[in-house]
Amino acid sequence: MLPLGFSSGLPFLLVFSTLSAWLREAGISRTEIGLLSWVALAYSLKFVWAPIVDRYDVPVLARLLGRRRGWMALSQIVTAAGLVGIALGDPQTHLSLTIASALLVAFASATQDVVIDGWRIDAASTERQGMMAASLQLGYRLALICAGAGALYIAEFVNWHSAYLAMAALMGVGLAATVLAPRLDEAAPRERLPFAAAVVEPLTELFRRKGPILIPILALIACFRLPDFVAGVMANSLYIDLGFSKADIANVSKLYGVWIGIAGAFAGGLAATRLGLWWTLLIGAVIAAASNLMFSWLAVAGARLDLLVLAISVDNFAGGFAGSALVAYMSGLTAPGYAATQYALLSSLYALPGKLIGGGSGAVVDAYGYPLLFSATAAIGIPLVILCLVVRRDTTRTAAEKDAEPDGKPALATQPRA
Repeated sequence: MLPLGFSSGLPFLLVFSTLSAWLREAGISRTEIGLLSWVALAYSLKFVWAPIVDRYDVPVLARLLGRRRGWMALSQIVTAAGLVGIALGDPQTHLSLTIASALLVAFASATQDVVIDGWRIDAASTERQGMMAASLQLGYRLALICAGAGALYIAEFVNWHSAYLAMAALMGVGLAATVLAPRLDEAAPRERLPFAAAVVEPLTELFRRKGPILIPILALIACFRLPDFVAGVMANSLYIDLGFSKADIANVSKLYGVWIGIAGAFAGGLAATRLGLWWTLLIGAVIAAASNLMFSWLAVAGARLDLLVLAISVDNFAGGFAGSALVAYMSGLTAPGYAATQYALLSSLYALPGKLIGGGSGAVVDAYGYPLLFSATAAIGIPLVILCLVVRRDTTRTAAEKDAEPDGKPALATQPRA
């Protein structure tokens, strides 16, 4: 899980904030950078093709590696090819090639996330999923260091083309993990349902089990990380516009900040154990949104390195804390018989509004400035608190029901795994 987590995390920043830094340095307008962030919508729409990954084989590769590993290998190879395409392009003269390659990376990387989650669910029992998720998270965060700080260092001392070629080579880590991972398909053959049924069944089960409370649950998930995604699009542009060097950004935001985020993630996990899931979710919603006020302060104060360190510390710790709370919450909403597709749906949903609104963030900055953008995203914490209060009874009831089960597994675990 550690190298698979690394492979999962590596492409994300390369089509998100790291690419935004290259585009801004190349003279691309902030409005266009915001619009280009929409290529990452693939991560929010992955539930659409998740049933295909769950039930159909990749020709040739499936015979050699099995269904899960075949999809892993294909998605990793295509991701690497897309990164090479970005490296060979030039945003100033061939922006269309950069966009097309970034879209290919996002689609292949989102597919990889689906299949890795499916493999994780199949590979370990329920009581071992915590350790699997922890290993995945650590690998993911290490990849963020490479794709953030590592790429910026290479771009600073060599060039952007070399940075993206190096990142394409690092996808070999995930490919090696795919080859070494246990082959699970033969032990768990899957029924070949029509595609429509494969999509509809997990959704209808979720609606049937939760009822009307599912509406505020989905609204909470959709808006929970909205402040982080909007900030992620414009943060690097803010740093560049304030005059920070790429080395400063790499040191503070992409290296130091990642470790602060890891600390926040562990703090969120500990809080869920000691305080309970609902309190952790509420705290995460408040601090993740409020942390965006630090960027407003930085935008007003100017290029102060001490304030940059403080802003990154607060934002990354809050983001890591909130991320752990949200993953635990979404995992608790799934039914074992449909866990892979339902988790793909929920994890897609939480990123969708942020991607859509983030696409217009550059236009807001051009019209009103950075302070207003980040202050407005911080205000999202108010409706998030209200939604947390609405779902409190369902959250505590679900947690109590799972705690009361003698084997720690929900009753739906008797259903055949999708």
